[in-house]
Amino acid sequence: MVPTTVDIHTHIYPPSYISLLRSRTTVPYILDLPSPSPPRLIILPSDANPSLAPSHRGRPIDASYSSIAHKISFMKTHRISTSVISLANPWLDFLPPSEAPEVARTVNNELDAISKAHPGKLYAFATLPLSASPDAVVAEIQRLRTLSRIRGIILGTTGLGSGLDDPALSPVWSALEESQLLVFLHPHYGLPAEVFGPRAQEYGHVLPLSLGFPMETTIAFVRMWVSGVFDRYTKLRVLVAHAGGAVPFLAGRVESCVSHERHFRDEKENEQERRGIWEVLRHNVWLDAVTYSEVGLKAAVEAVGIERVLFGTDHPFFPPLEEGQKEWLSVKSNVAAVQGSFRDDDEAIEAVLGRNAIDLLDLDVSTK
Repeated sequence: MVPTTVDIHTHIYPPSYISLLRSRTTVPYILDLPSPSPPRLIILPSDANPSLAPSHRGRPIDASYSSIAHKISFMKTHRISTSVISLANPWLDFLPPSEAPEVARTVNNELDAISKAHPGKLYAFATLPLSASPDAVVAEIQRLRTLSRIRGIILGTTGLGSGLDDPALSPVWSALEESQLLVFLHPHYGLPAEVFGPRAQEYGHVLPLSLGFPMETTIAFVRMWVSGVFDRYTKLRVLVAHAGGAVPFLAGRVESCVSHERHFRDEKENEQERRGIWEVLRHNVWLDAVTYSEVGLKAAVEAVGIERVLFGTDHPFFPPLEEGQKEWLSVKSNVAAVQGSFRDDDEAIEAVLGRNAIDLLDLDVSTK
């Protein structure tokens, strides 16, 4: 029997967001080029490098980024039963505070409507107007309860602009904990360009995506933990992208550094007892299985437990480079990692590929 596969890491730019990007001339934006060149998606400052020819800036963007028909076709090709779609980065971080709440409502209504049109196939993670006031963010979180296909929110690492250890986020964390919406923590900003050296441009997106994104996520999560977010909001539920970045490998080192940090010892009388990082990982955290290797997947399982690891594809990013290639190497690599990690343990394979997500997000994956 073929296991039910649920993709919890799959992105889309709905029509209203595509229109928004096309209306802009500063990052992020879509750069339309003369036919037959495809438009280019410019979402990072480095994408807009004026020393590059326009046809080499950012990345080409086609219908797979915005078309639900393409998404459903992709799912069929890769035998994915259900997808939990989310707005791709950079979300709404760049919007003026006065505009963000209305755009968030529009995008979230769109994601909910798209999902409702495909029962048994699609659910969604909403986006938040994080450039607006905390009150506006909380109001949108509360409104999401009226959208039946929303199962969580996708959150970048900057929060309201100062990171996820920002005290100003307290009402947001409180609202998310109360709602029990899953927080999908996802990177976008990476690391400072100088980290990758003067030859980084020769390597395209390799260093920022393979190293910058996971380390950005790792730092954001550790800042949440070390600042006591999980001590104050003990029922907060967080799904960390890309198998937690380097968190499974570095968690022990992080905890040891805290145990040996004089600042924390001296301030201990004024602090509540901090929950251990391993306790938080095994009670508040889930990791996706976007690792592309058995080694990475096994580390994720060791960190949080097999019941807390969820399959994902990162569609529409990492498409095949060859024209006409239907099956994506990126997806096959992640499926092979799951199958190879658990070999003959069909229950474990079924859990990671789909059952964990179905149970966590209360998904009805039956065909309507």
